[in-house]
Amino acid sequence: MNQLADDNVQNVKSSLKATSTKNKNKTAKDNSPSKTTDEVRIVNEENLSAALASTLHVNNINSNLTNGTSDHSKEDNSVDKASAVEDVRDVNSIQSNDASNGDSRESCGSQSDAARNALGATMGNLENTFHQQGQSAQGEIDIISYESELQMPEIMRVIQKDLSEPYSIYTYRYFIHNWPKLCFLATHDGKCIGAIVCKLDMHRNVVKRGYIAMLAVDEKYRNKKIGSRLVRKAIQAMINDNADEVVLETEITNKPALMLYENLGFVRDKRLFRYYLNGVDALRLKLWLR
Repeated sequence: MNQLADDNVQNVKSSLKATSTKNKNKTAKDNSPSKTTDEVRIVNEENLSAALASTLHVNNINSNLTNGTSDHSKEDNSVDKASAVEDVRDVNSIQSNDASNGDSRESCGSQSDAARNALGATMGNLENTFHQQGQSAQGEIDIISYESELQMPEIMRVIQKDLSEPYSIYTYRYFIHNWPKLCFLATHDGKCIGAIVCKLDMHRNVVKRGYIAMLAVDEKYRNKKIGSRLVRKAIQAMINDNADEVVLETEITNKPALMLYENLGFVRDKRLFRYYLNGVDALRLKLWLR
């Protein structure tokens, strides 16, 4: 646009030069006796007016071109600034939205974690409740009397785990077949988890003595007073059969067994040196019933 304005100015200047040259020529011609001074003045004024009009027209064009360029640049700058402001606002809006979304996600995450933890605790409590209810539904540990030879393998399985010396099946049969009413089993869900084997006969033809030959409880069910229940059951059966006393032997190192029997009223009666095949001493414990 500036190049076009310069070309217009050059054209006006050329036209002015041409006009001035024509005026000189006319003046030279008009200086002839046929032209008057007034006519020459009028022509000069007309030419000057035309030159001024051309000059004003060119200035208006240049002004319009200059103003137009500046207006466009201002508009472009304002548009750029407006777009930049909008971009900044958009960025701030996005960042604030991201921050708020992040905060909301964190709060939602923390809330969901708290809800998940509460749900886990509730489910754990329900599981424990169901477990306890299941145990009660399955029934408590029962103490039953010996019934048949079919129970012999279970009795032997439980007792042989804890014996300090092995017993043959004939030893079991000696006690159980002769005094079946003094053999009791602890069961849970139909499974034998403990057993006691006893006998009752005359000692030196003086007293009727009961004897606890074997007692064992599955290690998974210990510390539940099952052994004490079995011993009490056997002692009560002996009392019903007019027993005068009850005796037993246990390893001197078997502190849990000693504590069990002593809590039931047994006292240490005698120490038997190297009583067991493994060379460990035994303690004879006695409970007087009469």
